[in-house]
Amino acid sequence: MSPGEVREAPRGHRQALWDEPLLFEYKDEGEGFRFPDERIEPDLVPANLRRDAVAIPNLTKLQMMRHYVRLSQKNFGVDSGVYLLGSCTMKYNPKLNEELAVHPAASDMHPYLSEDACQGSLEVLYRLQEALKKVSGMDAVSLQPAAGAQGEYTGVLIARKYHETRGDERDEIILPDSAHGTNFSSAAMAGFKVIEIPSTKEGTVDVDALKQALGPRTAAFMITNPSTLGIFEDKILEVAKAVHAAGALLYYDGANLNAIMGITSPGAMGFDIVHINTHKTLSTPHGGGGPGAGPVGVKAHLKDFLPVPMIVKRGETYHLDYDLAHTIGKVRGFYGNFGILLRAYAYILANGGDGLTRISKMAVLNSNYMKEKLKGTFELPGKPLRKHEFVLSARKLRDEKGIRALDIAKRLLDYGYHAPTIYFPHIVEEAIMIEPTEAETKDDLDRVIETLKTIAAEDPELVRTAPHNTAVARVDEVGAARTPILRWSPAAQVETVFPRRGGPKDGPPAPR
Repeated sequence: MSPGEVREAPRGHRQALWDEPLLFEYKDEGEGFRFPDERIEPDLVPANLRRDAVAIPNLTKLQMMRHYVRLSQKNFGVDSGVYLLGSCTMKYNPKLNEELAVHPAASDMHPYLSEDACQGSLEVLYRLQEALKKVSGMDAVSLQPAAGAQGEYTGVLIARKYHETRGDERDEIILPDSAHGTNFSSAAMAGFKVIEIPSTKEGTVDVDALKQALGPRTAAFMITNPSTLGIFEDKILEVAKAVHAAGALLYYDGANLNAIMGITSPGAMGFDIVHINTHKTLSTPHGGGGPGAGPVGVKAHLKDFLPVPMIVKRGETYHLDYDLAHTIGKVRGFYGNFGILLRAYAYILANGGDGLTRISKMAVLNSNYMKEKLKGTFELPGKPLRKHEFVLSARKLRDEKGIRALDIAKRLLDYGYHAPTIYFPHIVEEAIMIEPTEAETKDDLDRVIETLKTIAAEDPELVRTAPHNTAVARVDEVGAARTPILRWSPAAQVETVFPRRGGPKDGPPAPR
């Protein structure tokens, strides 16, 4: 097939089926855009870095435009359909924030600019720190971490340094069995022994088990509230009291902060450390290969342990402050994620305090609306009242019809919806975690609800063999895990792992 040729028409859902090659697979026809020779200044590039030729084709602007439009049509995003991915808070990213982030005043800064030359940027960072202090109820916030997971690791390092400074040898961190997987990883990476405690039948922390696990070796108890089941820990004050009585710190995983903004805060609940996932709560982009942001907030007694530099205001000017008595040091080189932080600040300004509170209330309302409509079709383990997300179980469908959570997730793709998170948290059999966010309308929620009910009543074989309308059929996930394809090569697209529509005889496109 020639580049850009359509293999078959899309069938009633949002994923186009383009046989689109990579850019360097295109044939070089020599008619693309070139800079005039007079604009080339060879002395600007060191001799050892100059190349006479670059192994990329010379394409026209129209070829480039069509290439990226086709790729976007193969993709699925919040801008094209409902995205139910629980725990990841896939909310709408305002386009105004994107425009701000690519403005030259934000995107063209050099990391070695003097403080005098970037006062405006430092003011933005300082104001964001102050805003996040209010949202989280903490006394100080660092914007250093470049991702939620790095923020979590930074928080654990702060806990370790705090105890070391006090001469207190503590090498254990306690986690509930409903915790995010990164909690276990961060604790282990920081050198702690991980102690897992069970949840109650209601889905909350087993406080008695926690008290038994707490001891002189406990450095911290890490918890998400609301939990990954979407359940608010109504004994959190008792938890905080027990943790502090044992001399340990209480750590807040901010992944679910979208449920409580303006209603309560980690600070009000007695937490000592919190990390914030700006991509979940404050509408910054998810991943994509660039830097993210994972601000860390602490109570006053931990302020001197934050990573440096902090953004401070002295009089009417802003500065980078490296003078913290017990800092854990730098956790990254520069503030190269300024564009992400600017988006988060713009989102806070655009909504204001009342707006953020309304966002959380709408997220909780949407979640409970869907939960109430679906709990008769699927099982609902744990306490009935949920916050911004809820977890259903497809165990009954599995036992009675042989339909698993994975099958339901794949079948949703046929109807044009992104699949929810499945098989997490691990304490729920055949778990389906749904987070509609505040961004969806009631009509869209109703359509998803009816689709899930339809799938549950469909021919089991139709569901078990889904998806049927996507560009790629069901992936051999075991094969993909055991034989990962990590680099491009003409023969690397294994048909058995990624079965393309039209059958194996079509095969991958030949290199061009």
